[in-house]
Amino acid sequence: MDIPTLRSRYEAARFDKPDVDPDPFVQFHRWYDEVLDAGYFEPYAMVLATVDDRGWPSARNVLLRGLGPEGFDFFTNYTSDKARDLEGNGRAAVVFSWNMVHRQIRIVGTVSRAPAAVSDAYFASRPRGAQVSAWASDQSEVVSERATLVRQHNEIEERYAGTTIPRPDFWGGYRLVAQEYEFWQGRDDRLHDRLRYTFTDGHWIIDRLAP
Repeated sequence: MDIPTLRSRYEAARFDKPDVDPDPFVQFHRWYDEVLDAGYFEPYAMVLATVDDRGWPSARNVLLRGLGPEGFDFFTNYTSDKARDLEGNGRAAVVFSWNMVHRQIRIVGTVSRAPAAVSDAYFASRPRGAQVSAWASDQSEVVSERATLVRQHNEIEERYAGTTIPRPDFWGGYRLVAQEYEFWQGRDDRLHDRLRYTFTDGHWIIDRLAP
């Protein structure tokens, strides 16, 4: 495979300031609804980037599980690597990469724990097997073998057999409150459209960026 020679052709429509909503959340929802309606596989998957206390970056895929003007919600174990980064830094970036439609959205903002009621409601909506796994997995910790995880999973299933599984205290949501959005639209000849929204002095400013 000759990676440097691989090319994709971008043939999307234009994306310019007159075309966008002045509210970036409304614009995000517009694009999100379009890829959702198109049957895109897991359009709610996003790359979450964090930085640890040594300054090392880390990135991983997580699932967007709450969406509103108040922020973007995702859920994890509060003792995981990503949670430690978020608790120590309070800032993060997420990227939605919708390559099949030649679009990408990058969002940067502050992160804090979601309200407990939000975490409780989402945990209650999860499949029972996923609820059991939240209890059974010491996320990001070294495990000697998969059999250990299976045994812990079975023990939790037995403990809560026939009863409602409560949300663990060590598991819940985080909410990213956006300070900056960047919308990227692929165009011919690599002259892509990039529009950045920056929250300044209580309102959103839109700038075009060179591709």
